[in-house]
Amino acid sequence: MTTKALLLALAFSTTALQAGDWPAWRGPGGQGHSEEDVPLEWSETENVKWKVALDQPGHSTPVVFGDRVFLTTAKPKGVVRSLLCLSRKDGSTLWRKDVPYEGKEPSWKPTWYANASAAVDSAKVVVTFGSAGTYCFDHDGKELWKRTDLGTWSHKFGNSSSPVLYGDLAIQWCGPNEKEGRNFLLAVNGNTGKTVWEHDEKYGSWGTPLVVKVDGQDQLLLATGQDKKNEPEPADSYLKGFDPKTGEELWVCRGINSYVYASPLYADGIAVAMSGYMGAAFAVKLGGRGDVTADRLWQHPKNIQRVGSGVIVGEHVYVIEENGVPHCYELKTGEEVWEAGERVGGSTWGSVVHANGRLYCMMKNGETVVLKASPEYEVLAKNSLGKGQSTNASPAFSNGEIFLRTNTHLFCIGE
Repeated sequence: MTTKALLLALAFSTTALQAGDWPAWRGPGGQGHSEEDVPLEWSETENVKWKVALDQPGHSTPVVFGDRVFLTTAKPKGVVRSLLCLSRKDGSTLWRKDVPYEGKEPSWKPTWYANASAAVDSAKVVVTFGSAGTYCFDHDGKELWKRTDLGTWSHKFGNSSSPVLYGDLAIQWCGPNEKEGRNFLLAVNGNTGKTVWEHDEKYGSWGTPLVVKVDGQDQLLLATGQDKKNEPEPADSYLKGFDPKTGEELWVCRGINSYVYASPLYADGIAVAMSGYMGAAFAVKLGGRGDVTADRLWQHPKNIQRVGSGVIVGEHVYVIEENGVPHCYELKTGEEVWEAGERVGGSTWGSVVHANGRLYCMMKNGETVVLKASPEYEVLAKNSLGKGQSTNASPAFSNGEIFLRTNTHLFCIGE
């Protein structure tokens, strides 16, 4: 190969690595993995390609498709909930759709009514506004369908589960409902919004379902648990697997025991579920049917408060608990490889994203901590966006750029 041909091949390879959308919560695979070559360090001025002010707050993570960024915001008390479409080139607003809501929907704080991320494909954008309904728009902002008949989602902590696009279906985990109302999985035709299947559960949760392939079959994983602190092992708190085409329940595994905020994880035939609010976590080998609790590989009854989701990299599971202390566990045994023993930043509700052998996680103060994805603990960087920022969101990676949202701004980070 000539030198010119080699340089062209390398250039093409780099472009291919960087080319990618972030079309849904936790990225294209739903588990916080990116193939991007993204910056390690930035500040409120360094490596900031652009920064735009947001007129309303929200904790949802942006999603990116092609030359557009989609983001949700909401006015205090959720009286208006909005989907914004921004230009990824400069952050300018291309269009905005506002959904008014006159009902009363509880939330932990009056500004927490935009927690779920949108989901986008080449034809449409699906977004949930909680009790205000689920909506679908095309890329120019034209409304394609809406579902405002899904009931009131009533829980003192609000809701946060994002839509999942699967083939011709749009799947939404509806709820949680604390005392009255349904907690149910809903699959609708993504082009029309008409119901394809439904499945009810006794308890709700906040995590977004995950679609994975198990022994050649697509399965949808959903974790749900009681709204109680650190119960020993309630009989009706589970990780479950469903056929995403039909909603048929395939298997159930017990072992979580309280508020479930995190989304499930999956790799190498193993699923991981984590409770929040000082609850348990476990891993189970998939492939069975019915009650597969006997197939659990490990369970941690340890008292850890987890809100953000972790990530599996190779043979290890990484997660950062709410107080900012990171952990690394062996995937197959649950053995703790390292616990930092220190807070890497402030507290966090952000989920971990993996890229370039690095783990990125946003703290509540807007700082992004970068750790080495390794059984040897190492902090690589701490990147602040300046004073006065606050967020519960997570990073989104696309085409070598990182999109970070706070309650006041959206940032595009890139070299």
